Amino acid sequence: MRLTDPLSNTFRLADAHKAALARLGITTVRDLLYHFPFRYEQAGGEAAVAGLTLGMEASIIGVLEKMETKKSWKSRIPVSEGYVRDSSGRVKCRWFNQPYIAKMYIDGTRVRAVGKVSGSAGKLYLANPQLQKVSIAEESLFEANQKKEMEKSGSASASDAGRGPRTFSEPFSEKPNDLFAVYPETKGVTSLWMRHAVAKIIKDGALENVEDPIPPDIIKRYHLPSRAHALVWMHTPQKLADSVAARKRFAFEEVFMIQLERGQERRKQLREKSFAVDAPPQEVAEFVSHFPFTPTAAQSRAIDAILHDMQGGHPMSRLLEGDVGSGKTAVAATAVFAAVRTRPEGQTFGTLQVAYMAPTEILAKQHFESFIKYFEHFPINIGLITGSGCYKFPSKVARNKATAISRAQLLKWVANGEIPVVIGTHALIQKSVQFKHLALVIIDEQHRFGVNQRKKLAKKNKAEQVPAGHLGSSQRVRHELTPLPHLLSMTATPIPRTLALTVYGDLDLTLLDQMPAGRKPIITEIVKPSERAKAYAQMHEQLSEGRQAYVICPRIDEPDPDKAFAIMAKSVTAEAKRLKKDIFPEYTIAILHSKMTPKEKDTTMAKFSNHEIDILVATSVVEVGVNVPNATMIFIEGAERFGLAQLHQLRGRVVRSNHQAYCFVCPESRGEHTLARLKALVTAKNGFELAEQDLLQRGAGELTGRKQWGISDIGMEALKNLKLVEAARKEALAIIQKDENLLAYPLLQHELFARANQTHFE
Repeated sequence: MRLTDPLSNTFRLADAHKAALARLGITTVRDLLYHFPFRYEQAGGEAAVAGLTLGMEASIIGVLEKMETKKSWKSRIPVSEGYVRDSSGRVKCRWFNQPYIAKMYIDGTRVRAVGKVSGSAGKLYLANPQLQKVSIAEESLFEANQKKEMEKSGSASASDAGRGPRTFSEPFSEKPNDLFAVYPETKGVTSLWMRHAVAKIIKDGALENVEDPIPPDIIKRYHLPSRAHALVWMHTPQKLADSVAARKRFAFEEVFMIQLERGQERRKQLREKSFAVDAPPQEVAEFVSHFPFTPTAAQSRAIDAILHDMQGGHPMSRLLEGDVGSGKTAVAATAVFAAVRTRPEGQTFGTLQVAYMAPTEILAKQHFESFIKYFEHFPINIGLITGSGCYKFPSKVARNKATAISRAQLLKWVANGEIPVVIGTHALIQKSVQFKHLALVIIDEQHRFGVNQRKKLAKKNKAEQVPAGHLGSSQRVRHELTPLPHLLSMTATPIPRTLALTVYGDLDLTLLDQMPAGRKPIITEIVKPSERAKAYAQMHEQLSEGRQAYVICPRIDEPDPDKAFAIMAKSVTAEAKRLKKDIFPEYTIAILHSKMTPKEKDTTMAKFSNHEIDILVATSVVEVGVNVPNATMIFIEGAERFGLAQLHQLRGRVVRSNHQAYCFVCPESRGEHTLARLKALVTAKNGFELAEQDLLQRGAGELTGRKQWGISDIGMEALKNLKLVEAARKEALAIIQKDENLLAYPLLQHELFARANQTHFE
């Protein structure tokens, strides 16, 4: 058996079962082996059938009887049924939507059944119990222990002590103290099926010849188990320490592979040709002098680093990370100015071009307006392209205003270089958008875009065309002659160091760790239900002084009361009505959420910016980039439903001026963990400190979309361990430095190829 074999070669799978496995990303033997358990249940502590009570989690050792498949009388779904009998009686077992169970186990099989006792008094049954075969000796041992009234743990055999790792052809150990692997499941595929499938794969020798891509010296240096042993320990650990060691190994492996990929990308970039952006220093200084504020030292350092990178003739790849309000847009505008003040190589006319991509239309339009102000003393053509329309500044009719234009016209002007700066959303990466001399790509809120989206935008230069006769053909072909653009990624979402080293390992990192002079620290308060009146009184005071406020709710509409498991959380629509009726009747209140049309959102935001609206009740749609300096208060309902980094982003909406800002966070639950987590929002000095706490408390999946980056759950968990990430990075970069193409490491080459084709991720 090979790891690349389809599972259907090993198991007889119905089409529905194949589809269910495919939903979990499992089609091959390797996929199944890399579908790791997320927890383990301890067997042992067995109960007697006579002692079962409703609701208890029970583990029973006995013999199976009357196994059969039926259809449920109401929903007509297939159900496997049978009984487990021990010396004290028998109890029914039911497996819903798992007809194969009755075929896998015959009457008389001795098993351990672990499951929850359901049903009603007098009609108890085990619901979807996990089954494991046991020996007669184990059953006898259990019964003897029961009679002696030993402790539940006494059923565990001491014969496991000192036992080495299982061999690769050995099936599941059948000791009473075994750990049951519990896997991520889907309808039609249970943990029980996966355990038995993995057991068969291991027993059939699939791991006998598994090769380990991590070099032996690294395995030895960090005391890691081999890949084969780690796979056995992950699925069938004899003790929890086995699974911990296996998870450490696979976490190291994944970060190590990512670092190899990033290291290769970085070295490749250094050999690529790019535009040499070399605007006269005095012109750059004049541009900066027109800022409505004095740049911070951090902004000046960032500008110097970026301009230096873009002069070198090789593609810059830099991540600009700064807290909300730290001035990233001003730094980006300076880089844009330098690009548009540089002529294309060999030309005495025209200008280099810039593409600026934002994650939302609201943010793209806001940047469009900001750039119009930044460049009012240095007039250039600026375009805006979004899904809902296109605009150009300046208008031919009114030189101080923007005008709506057709998409076709905008694309034509961008393609021939007449518009040097183009701002937009994902619409920028559509095939129809082409540039003539794209020298700089700026991506705002980098974590919102995946690697592939970034690469698409970086290849947007219009390819030169060469006469076909030059190549001996009657056709015209596209011939890439244009250099790669520089890349400046920006984010206000605080990124923990481990995430920056891993996901953004191919980017240089620049931090804006200073705020503009005069900016007052925001006052953050946790509002208990009994303290709402006090918080509203503070808001009344600020509103009476002419300030504005946001109120953030977790959901848009009230849940359907007839729906089971409806999420009970404050909604935008209901809260806006309540606030208008009971709390702020004298003020204008409006709503903003993702279900509104782009035009409705624009109209609402324009009114809020013009102070035609006093209080904006919204979802987290305002999390990124919304800039209304007069809004100095934000009240966040259901605060525990947001990550710390997201709360920090929301709070950043009200630190856009030198007015004192306030943030009120109101949790729905009052548990100790909730309050402790929210207190970090009050005490943390900056967003970077919050990001580290969010990583430890909620995991990296809350900070960046793992599916965008091709990182598995175990890889994301690894980002909590700085030492592991640093070690994997150190080893990977050392290999790349001496052997960039991994010629001496064919197994690593193969593994990176497999990762690129996603053979076992997702």
